[in-house]
Amino acid sequence: QVQLVESGGGLVQTGGSLRLSCVASGISFSGYYLGWYRQAPGKQRELVASITTDGSTNYVDAVKGRFTISRDNAKNTLFLQMNSLKPEDTAVYYCKSWINRFAAWGQGTQVTVSS
Repeated sequence: QVQLVESGGGLVQTGGSLRLSCVASGISFSGYYLGWYRQAPGKQRELVASITTDGSTNYVDAVKGRFTISRDNAKNTLFLQMNSLKPEDTAVYYCKSWINRFAAWGQGTQVTVSS
């Protein structure tokens, strides 16, 4: 049974930082593409950052230069370092792992940035 569990969300002031973690069980992260998505109230879920099996990364323009995605395959853990947070970053953040037709999602962690 595949399970992804996010942690690290919370309430932070504008300009602050948070580090999200996503720990997987039931799969070996090393063979999967990984990503962080977010969904704000009333908006569609969007891909924020992704990382390939060889460590190549991609970011949505809104977070470039502020967020950093990384992975620790030995610990089956995905990270998202979020700096210079803005109120518009407020959302539920989800991690996702996928390869071919397989995909698994975490349950989400709330990030709230106060102005």
